[in-house]
Amino acid sequence: QVQVVESGGGFVQAGGSLRLSCTVSGLIFDAYAIGWFRQAPGKEREGVSCSSSVGPLTYHADSVKGRFTISRDNAKKTVYLQINNLEPEDTAMYYCAADRSKYRGCSSSWFAGLETKGEGTQVTVYS
Repeated sequence: QVQVVESGGGFVQAGGSLRLSCTVSGLIFDAYAIGWFRQAPGKEREGVSCSSSVGPLTYHADSVKGRFTISRDNAKKTVYLQINNLEPEDTAMYYCAADRSKYRGCSSSWFAGLETKGEGTQVTVYS
């Protein structure tokens, strides 16, 4: 059974930075793309970033491009999301999810239909 644990969120002033972590167990980690979603109160879930071991290796939504950087450490079975220049609009619960299929690359369509299984980590940005 796949398990994910998200961490690293916090209460941060606008302009600050955070690094979120997502540790995954229960699958062959380097065979699966892992992605980050976020959901703010009253808004739809948004897929923001994806990391894969096969091409395309990464994807970032236009809303976060240039400020979010996703990376992975296959040995630690962990995906990181570095968030710089935080904005109040980034306030949301952040979740990660593993792909259902092996060896898929990242794209805007990768996020469709994926289920998030962790408890998430809260990011709150104040101005």
